[in-house]
Amino acid sequence: MRTVHSLEDLRDALAGCRATALVPTMGNLHRGHLALVERARQLGGPVVASVFVNRLQFGVGEDFDRYPRTLAEDAAALVGAGCDILFAPDESVIYPEPQTVLVQPPPEADQLCGAHRPGHFVGVLTVVCKLLGMVQPAVAVFGEKDFQQLWLIRRMVAQLALPVRIEGQPTARDADGLALSSRNRYLSPAERAQAPQLYGVLCRVRDAVCAGAAVDSATALAEAELTAAGWAVDYVALRDAASLRPPGSATIQCVVLAAARLGATRLIDNLAFRIG
Repeated sequence: MRTVHSLEDLRDALAGCRATALVPTMGNLHRGHLALVERARQLGGPVVASVFVNRLQFGVGEDFDRYPRTLAEDAAALVGAGCDILFAPDESVIYPEPQTVLVQPPPEADQLCGAHRPGHFVGVLTVVCKLLGMVQPAVAVFGEKDFQQLWLIRRMVAQLALPVRIEGQPTARDADGLALSSRNRYLSPAERAQAPQLYGVLCRVRDAVCAGAAVDSATALAEAELTAAGWAVDYVALRDAASLRPPGSATIQCVVLAAARLGATRLIDNLAFRIG
């Protein structure tokens, strides 16, 4: 695997490549990230994984400064997963001057996580757009755990006519159901034991809705269960998976999404399912 830090070295490494596959990450890689790399290997090559903690998507008081940075360990893991090029730029490479040109998300970004993290998706879409421009991949692979993010990236690529195919990879989970996340390391042992409850309430919402329960009732019960267990709930919501709008009479594929804090750690998860 070749590790590059500058745009010039990246372009030199990719010279003549036509079927590049990109996996953008913020590092502190876990098994879910490596599954993205393995999927990218199936879809194209060479495989480029980027590691960059993007200040632009963190809000005031969020965990930018303490976000785990483990580049040496990440590089070793990427070699094992079959990555060809590690692109590990610093901020001066991604943002050589103040980033005044930003990608403005559609209104669907203002709900769910966007309602609780103002400006977050502006930062996400802007850095993803820049990485796509720098790497110029044929395909880019993202995890489905960040469902709203993936939906918005697909809309950006479609509406800006970017020449890249976006592929989603199913959420990787521990045996107890907890979605893998770099932020899981913030959890205390007691919090880690409790954390799978988030996935559990998503499963119960799915089961209730499929059995005919009203959506509002099912999500309200889920929020109440989490709150009673000590979680600080941002939302539990059901959406049409295609439109990210509340489900309507024609909805077939749904996704129930949730975000909540356990102690100081904000966790997100989702579960897609069919109705009707």
